[in-house]
Amino acid sequence: MKKRILYIGYNFSPELTGIGKYSGEMMEWLAQSGHDCSVITSYPYYPQWEVQEPYVKHKYWFLKETTNYPSGGRLTVYRCPMYVPKKPSGLTRILSDFSFFASALLQIMTFCCKKKYTYVISVAPTFLAGVLGAFYKKIKKAKHLHHIQDLQIEAAAELGMIKSATLVKLLFRVENFVFKNSQNISSISDAMIKRISKKTKREVAFLPNWADTDFFYPIPNNANLKVKFGFEADDTTVLYSGGIGEKQGLENILYAAQALLGQPKVKLIICGSGPYKEVLKKKAQEMQLQNVHFMPLQPKEAFNEFLNMADIHLVIQKKNASDLVMPSKLTTILAVGGAALVTANERTDLYSIVSKYDMGYLIEAENRDALTAGIIDLTQNKNLCCIKSNAHNYAKKYLDINTIMTSLDKNLL
Repeated sequence: MKKRILYIGYNFSPELTGIGKYSGEMMEWLAQSGHDCSVITSYPYYPQWEVQEPYVKHKYWFLKETTNYPSGGRLTVYRCPMYVPKKPSGLTRILSDFSFFASALLQIMTFCCKKKYTYVISVAPTFLAGVLGAFYKKIKKAKHLHHIQDLQIEAAAELGMIKSATLVKLLFRVENFVFKNSQNISSISDAMIKRISKKTKREVAFLPNWADTDFFYPIPNNANLKVKFGFEADDTTVLYSGGIGEKQGLENILYAAQALLGQPKVKLIICGSGPYKEVLKKKAQEMQLQNVHFMPLQPKEAFNEFLNMADIHLVIQKKNASDLVMPSKLTTILAVGGAALVTANERTDLYSIVSKYDMGYLIEAENRDALTAGIIDLTQNKNLCCIKSNAHNYAKKYLDINTIMTSLDKNLL
């Protein structure tokens, strides 16, 4: 049955990483399946924290894009202007969220006099997208699914980004309004579901981040890929790929590289964009780290080969975030059968799932010595086949996009 579905959230395709990647794939899948889908979003900015081409000239106003599919489905994207801070902080992120809320509210008001969307999906962050979803639900009597990718308020409070207890309390009250006006609530990990269920006193559905296991898959011999991306065939490549922010502890990669200077065939690669990248580059130059290479975020068509080029993948989390955010980069690493070194403390959801399926090498979060020792250990370990096989098998069994999206379509919409 054809459905009319409205999505609200400021991260969306063509962002290649994080929430935008998953939201774009979700709505594209639904449209390809024959549904009439519309999206209220902003312009792609993450992880660079600046609006990307070819959208720069439009970023101060609204834009509409429409794609029709052979199935009869349609995807219409309404892009709204939003303040994007060059150096994100607690305050500037709040301003960014409210700027999207204001412009998206103007857009959603135009929908109130048009044909009804039967379903509205809001994605947090920003949790204010949930307010917009609740507003549309009340006005048009639509069914509202609020999907939580990141416990934004808890993360901001626990990471010290918001220090005012009064403001935090107010934000939780707004969030509670969203929960009360949602038919369904979903999230991406067991630990997050437990925390949300405790707050809401209701059932929360499991909607994990997925992997396109047809697009991302293992390439058995990566020697030629190393040469293709500028390295030697016999180099040991250690890759961090994703957002580059100040609070992620990525400078510890540089200290690990310093300890590995005596092993010139080990190359550490930091790939991606973010406000902290230039700081890391400068620090690497000051430390004379010839074994550290900075690369730009790779285009989607080259990304499977790029991930397969790496012998070891780094998944670095702050300890306070281990149960608040399931790192999105991990799903594609698992899909390509990558050997991941994961920072996660015991009794966290991330630690439990990686340990249970033996699909990664676990170390304590925010421990510089542990990261260095873990990288050294893995670079000397020539038998990573078991971890790689377990990773790929887990992705095929539990993270296939078609399985997860079919469940969403049938059970939550």
